[in-house]
Amino acid sequence: MNEPLSSDVLVIGSGAAGLALALHLAPHVRVAVVSKGPLAEGNTYYAQGGVSAVLDPGDSVEQHVADTLAAGAGLCEPTVVRHVVEGGRKAIEWLIAQGVEFTREQRADGSVVLHLTREGGHSRRRVVHAADATGRSIEEALVDRARKSANITVYEHHLALDLVTAAKLGRTPNRCLGAYVFDRETRRVKAFAAPVTVLATGGAGKVYLYTSNPDVATGDGIAMAWRAGCRVGNMEFIQFHPTCLYHPKAKSFLVTEAVRGEGGRLLLPDGTPFMHRFDPRAELAPRDIVARAIDHEMKRLGIECVFLDISHRPADFVREHFPNVYARCLDYGIDITREPIPVVPAAHYTCGGVLTDLRGATDLQGLYAIGETAFTGLHGANRMASNSLLECLVYARSAATDILEHLPRTEAPGVIPPWDESRVTDSDEEVVVAHNWEELRRFMWDYVGIVRSTKRLERAKHRVDLLLGEIDEYYGHFRVTNDLIELRNLALVADLIIRSALSRRESRGLHYTLDYPTPDETRPPVNTVLCPSGFRDCRGTLPVGRLAPDA
Repeated sequence: MNEPLSSDVLVIGSGAAGLALALHLAPHVRVAVVSKGPLAEGNTYYAQGGVSAVLDPGDSVEQHVADTLAAGAGLCEPTVVRHVVEGGRKAIEWLIAQGVEFTREQRADGSVVLHLTREGGHSRRRVVHAADATGRSIEEALVDRARKSANITVYEHHLALDLVTAAKLGRTPNRCLGAYVFDRETRRVKAFAAPVTVLATGGAGKVYLYTSNPDVATGDGIAMAWRAGCRVGNMEFIQFHPTCLYHPKAKSFLVTEAVRGEGGRLLLPDGTPFMHRFDPRAELAPRDIVARAIDHEMKRLGIECVFLDISHRPADFVREHFPNVYARCLDYGIDITREPIPVVPAAHYTCGGVLTDLRGATDLQGLYAIGETAFTGLHGANRMASNSLLECLVYARSAATDILEHLPRTEAPGVIPPWDESRVTDSDEEVVVAHNWEELRRFMWDYVGIVRSTKRLERAKHRVDLLLGEIDEYYGHFRVTNDLIELRNLALVADLIIRSALSRRESRGLHYTLDYPTPDETRPPVNTVLCPSGFRDCRGTLPVGRLAPDA
C-alpha cells in the first residue's frame, strides 16, 4: 500500500456545493476533490429548475424569507434562512463570473435582463435559470474551472468508504483526519489525509424504488458522518417531486416545476383538473401538497399516472422555455406542444442530513458538510423550489471563509494506517447484495413513502434491522465492492429515516402519517435530532460547533 494521498482540504463530492467550495479555496490552498463517478455526475447536473435569488425590483429579501419560512411549516431556522437569502445576489454574480450563461430576456425599453421564472411556494418571480437545464449549465461551468485550476486535484471514479477519525485510531482529542476511499477502477482502498474534510456527497434518493436522482445518490456522506459520531436531523422529511415522466423506457426523468410555474395544469386521465380541490394555489402549491394530491388521486382512481399539460401555451414558447423537456419527451413519442405529459411523483430531495452551523461545520472537528448532505435549518419540513442550489453556493462560500481562517492553526492529520484487508476474502455471494438492495428500496417505497402510518413504519423498521445485521456480517467477511459500500450506506440512511419518522407523532410538511394527520399544535414545532451513541449532549438543534462528541 502506498503512502496516504494528502491535501490541505479533502472535498468528497463534485456537485455545485463541492466544486464551488473547491474553487473558493483553490487560490489559497491545495484541494483534493473525490468524485464517485465522472466529475459532472450528480444531482446538480440533473437539476432543471434554477437558483432562487432576489433580483427583481418588485421582490425583497423579506418576501423571500417569508416564503421560505411558510414552506418550511414552522421548522426553518430564521437566522439560517436570512443568511442564505441575503447571499443570493452574490451567488448569482459569482456563477456568471464562472461562465454560467443564464437565460435572459429583452424588455420593452431595449434592456436585456436575467429572465426570472416562478415555482411552487414563491410569491414572486425570482428563479434564475438556464432554460430548463440550469444544473447542467452550472455543473459544466464549474467542472471546466476546476479542471483548469492548478491547486485542485480531481479523483474521478473514487467512492468514499469511511471517515478516518482520531478516536478510531486511539488518539486524542478526537477530530477528522481524512477518509478511506475505494478506487472503483483498481478495486482497492486508498487513504486520503487532510487537516480538513468536507462532505458534499448529495442526498439519498436511491433509498427509494422510484427517484429522480441519479445512481450516485446513496446517502454516503450522511452515513459516514453518523458512523464518525455526528448528529443528523430531520431525516423524515423526504421531498417527493410531483412530476417525473411516466414511461417504461424513461429512467427517472424529472419534468421541471417551472412547467407548472409557466401555466402547466395537472389533469386526470379524462382531462379534469384537480389541484384546486387540494389547495387554493393549485399547481403552484408547495411540492409536498402537490405530491400528496397526485398520490391521493392515483390511489382513489387506481390509475398509474396523472397528466401535466402545457400545450395550451404557444408552441414556440414551450420549445424556447423547456427545450430539454420537449426534446426528451419527443424521444418517447410525446409532443408536449400538442399533448399532456404523463407524470408520477418520485423521491427527489433529502431535507435532513448532517447537522451544521452557519459555517458548514459539523460536530466533529475538522469535518464540514455542505449541500444536500447537510441539515442547516434552511428547509425545515419542506424545501421550497430552487432554494437548494442557492444553499449549496452560499454555504460553499461560508465554509471556505471559515476553513481559510482556521486552517493555519489546524494540526496536520499525522499518519493514517493503510486499509486492512488481511482478514477478508472475495465474495462468492454477490447475489446477496443485489437482493438486499432491491428489498430495501421496495419496502422504503411501500412503507416510508409519501403517505405513512405507524404500522407501515414499524414493518419497515423490522426489515431494516434484519438487513443491517446481514450487511454488517457480510461487510466483516468480504472485500468491499462498490455495491456493498452503497448498500451499507443506504441501509443506514433508511434506518435513520424510519427512526425519525416514527418519532414524529404529527403530520408536518413532507411527513404525512395517517395516524396523526394534522400538525401538533400543543407545543412549538421541534426538529428531529438523532444522536449516535456516546454523544455528549443531544439537546438543541444546531451543532455544538467545534466541540466533538465523546470518543
